[in-house]
Amino acid sequence: MNATISASGLVKRYGGVVALDGLDLEVQKGTVLGLLGPNGAGKTTAVRILTTLLEPDEGEVMIAGVDIRTEPGRARERIGLSGQNAAVDEYLTGNENLYIVGRLYGLGAADSRARARALIDEFALTDAGDRPVKTYSGGMRRRLDLAAAIVAEPMVLFLDEPTTGLDPNSRNMLWDRIRRLVEGGSTVLLTTQYMEEADQLADDVVVIADGREIAHGTPDELKRTVGGDRVELVVERSGDLEAAEQVLRRTGLDAVRVDRDTRRLTAPGSGGPEMLSNLLRSLAEAQVSLHDVSLRRPTLDDVFLTLTGHGTATSGDEPTADRTKQEVKS
Repeated sequence: MNATISASGLVKRYGGVVALDGLDLEVQKGTVLGLLGPNGAGKTTAVRILTTLLEPDEGEVMIAGVDIRTEPGRARERIGLSGQNAAVDEYLTGNENLYIVGRLYGLGAADSRARARALIDEFALTDAGDRPVKTYSGGMRRRLDLAAAIVAEPMVLFLDEPTTGLDPNSRNMLWDRIRRLVEGGSTVLLTTQYMEEADQLADDVVVIADGREIAHGTPDELKRTVGGDRVELVVERSGDLEAAEQVLRRTGLDAVRVDRDTRRLTAPGSGGPEMLSNLLRSLAEAQVSLHDVSLRRPTLDDVFLTLTGHGTATSGDEPTADRTKQEVKS
């Protein structure tokens, strides 16, 4: 099967910094690939290369059968892009922005006007459609930028952290729109800092660190790599964190994660309800007061932390994962 997005051996250097270090990616038609990694891992660099905005130092890219190096114009005709920052003209109205995008994609004047009106309504911007974008809130600009990315109903859509700054309703609306695009045959590459977003939308997930792939699989396959249940506690008082951690370890729960800001402790565990019952008894004996406790299945957040050593909201200069590639798929 020929992939709609195919990249092999992508390398990009900025002086002595290697942003991408031999990255391979494949996305099949009508699917969503979630590209995950800590800040500074190379996600945005990869998107900029795949969308012809940046030349790789090494490697090849094919978009819908078109080589982006030899025919970048033809490749762009097949691409829609929503980057991390809204790329809209703040002196034009929302309708005017979308109309111009339609014209740039080769749509006729009537079709461009109709698409602009339809998308303004769909993205809940009807009351603001004829106002200059400089009067929009950040979330409204974000929705307008996302609407602009799909004016021409592109074959291939690149979404670089598309829902950052959106409220939950707007995020859910965008998720539904992406699903409809994929059902219609569009292919999507999505970068995101929200693991729930990747879990909801991605058919396939690639995790990168230091510009290289460190894990690849479906969301469920990746979750299985980090083991069984997770015990999660939230203590009433920060002063109880150390005692709670000691109890977890005495109960046989290793790899305890402690988040002092939220007073939350998480650890992988087995034994189900019986184990949880024993743990609660031990915590009570240690006079640890709990605000909340749960026994849950692993999430992509657990996968991300296990693979990269830290959560998603990290700074680009933090150390990232070991470069050993972990293949999940056979």
